[in-house]
Amino acid sequence: MKNILSPSILAADFKELGDAIKKTEENGAQYLHFDVMDGMFVPSISFGLPVLQSVRAGTKQVLDVHLMITEPIRYVKDFASAGADLITVHLEACEDVDATLEAIRAQNIKAGLSIKPGTKVEELVPYLDKIDMVLVMSVEPGFGGQKFITETLDKTRAVRKMANDAGLSLDIEMDGGIYRSNVKEVLKAGANVVVSGSDVFQGDIAQNTAAFMEILGSYE
Repeated sequence: MKNILSPSILAADFKELGDAIKKTEENGAQYLHFDVMDGMFVPSISFGLPVLQSVRAGTKQVLDVHLMITEPIRYVKDFASAGADLITVHLEACEDVDATLEAIRAQNIKAGLSIKPGTKVEELVPYLDKIDMVLVMSVEPGFGGQKFITETLDKTRAVRKMANDAGLSLDIEMDGGIYRSNVKEVLKAGANVVVSGSDVFQGDIAQNTAAFMEILGSYE
């Protein structure tokens, strides 16, 4: 399964956002992670549709949109129209998970389902054949720069086993506290889509991205 880097623009300098995104794309990052926070499901507020539309116009990367919002079904069509290629919602944020996933698929884009560190992986079972990706949060959602929760590696191993046992070729993404120094553990646990913010966008973005891609390539 192909390993994918999804740099999180939450950690980028927005004064230089277009140039920063271009550097990640030129150095191999296939996805771009776009965190949407509403101040309700998580305490923080981030960015929304106008930023996504601007980013869509400036890159051919897969726009990996992570909706950390209450009842995301309300905005699925809007984010798809703004350019999302993949929309991930939180299992914990949806009153009707099935209906929310159906709404995403109705837009002819990929659907992802995320769980927080404290949510049991077994809660994903009814939805595994209805999604393209599981996002295992390796920090509590809502803030960048948090320390990686090591125990979430066991969740990733469990999700990969569930997918394999069901004969499903699911992408598994991990997000939160991931750096070049620990990304090998994430890949070994079974994740193939890696979100990283500060370790991509702080310092030399081109060099950081290329270094990540070298590690990911060596584990395919």
